[in-house]
Amino acid sequence: MADNLDPGARAAAEQKARKAARDAARKTEASGEPVGKKEIVPPWERGAEGIALVDTHAHIDGEDYADDREETLERAKKAGVVAVVTFGDTMEASARVVKMAASYENVFGGVGVHPENVFPFKKEDDDRLVAWTKEKKIVAVGEIGLDYYWEKDEEKRGLQRKMFIRQLALARELDLPVCIHDREAHGDLMTILKTEGRKNRGVIHCFSGSWEMAKELLKLGWYIGVDGPLTYKNAAKLPEIVAKAPADRLLVETDCPYLSPLPYRGKRNEPAYARITAEHAAEIRGESLEDFSAQTTKNACEIYKLQFN
Repeated sequence: MADNLDPGARAAAEQKARKAARDAARKTEASGEPVGKKEIVPPWERGAEGIALVDTHAHIDGEDYADDREETLERAKKAGVVAVVTFGDTMEASARVVKMAASYENVFGGVGVHPENVFPFKKEDDDRLVAWTKEKKIVAVGEIGLDYYWEKDEEKRGLQRKMFIRQLALARELDLPVCIHDREAHGDLMTILKTEGRKNRGVIHCFSGSWEMAKELLKLGWYIGVDGPLTYKNAAKLPEIVAKAPADRLLVETDCPYLSPLPYRGKRNEPAYARITAEHAAEIRGESLEDFSAQTTKNACEIYKLQFN
């Protein structure tokens, strides 16, 4: 990578390379999880009477949906997904999210820089994020956080922590919730949330920790985001957490285009598939899909102050 790139351009180039790696991994993800011969009925063909879900974490601004974005949102509606919160993960993506939220009915947005894509912020970067949060239907700062799975260099991990703390402070100043990415960084995440982030509120997106960690987060007032991995055979501790967590602290997410639930694992995810995760979670909790969707949608409206038709 050219050394003469400025920090923002270098971060964008690195992000593009990491996205290519994630896309390649997604294409091979389905191995070992055969669907079998059972007929698959897409969620938008099952009827949605009595169901009102919110996909509280999506990335529908990018090129993955360039050819069918409107159709994707229409499928979500038919599946019972009444609103979508889409998040920026770079400055460029955040700018697109602002436009999407203003342009599409029942689409809301969050702006921020993902830990994989962080760079040393300058005042003008802070100012851009602040200005975006004033725009129509921008409801959160995110996706921000820590990712030690992809990043092994300790100096760059230090930059992640510094920029995470900086964006937490920005959210506090704006009195906005945050959406947090945490992958293999549980210890540092908890340390930061108990110190610099103790006055923040928001969601731990795509939760991957233990029940013990979840209990600590719940005591601190955080919400838990549940995604497609709940449906995987190697879901590990997530089913236990979904079963035990208070109903008023769970949210349903897709993280689309990533983390498709079964039987679509390895294919492009989309907001309509939030229904599949919700069905699985409701079954684990011994609840009806209608009750579970009503509660999680209420939770989404409370944390993100959503108002939609």
